[in-house]
Amino acid sequence: MKNELALKQRIAELESLLDYERQLSLQKDAHIAALEERWRLAQQKQFGKSAEGFVGQGELFNEVEEIVEAVKAEQQSANAPRKKPIRKPLPTDLPREQVIHDIEDKTCGCCGGELHKMGEDKSEKLEFIPAQIKVIEHIRPKYA
Repeated sequence: MKNELALKQRIAELESLLDYERQLSLQKDAHIAALEERWRLAQQKQFGKSAEGFVGQGELFNEVEEIVEAVKAEQQSANAPRKKPIRKPLPTDLPREQVIHDIEDKTCGCCGGELHKMGEDKSEKLEFIPAQIKVIEHIRPKYA
């Protein structure tokens, strides 16, 4: 009787071990199949036709209305006038230093007459000096 009980226990242990091995084998097969599929897709992507489509892919982009709306939105945004960005002026209470970039010869090359000032371009640059900040204005007179 003890032998029969011991044999039944041994048979149950072997069957559970066999079931575990079957499950492990199924998991390995599934993992191998997944790796083979990834390899096949990578090969297709690298070496396959670039224009080749997949089954059912044509139905995904069959919405003409969406394309028309996108084109209309692009046209509306392209027609909108764009504003030139305007930089805010530097505060007037900062100390300022003016650097004038002027020409030496103010005589006309054609007639020899004296050039007259018709305007100037100004640009401001913020210079940071430790414990001191000042604005340097660059003035370029224009002559005609």
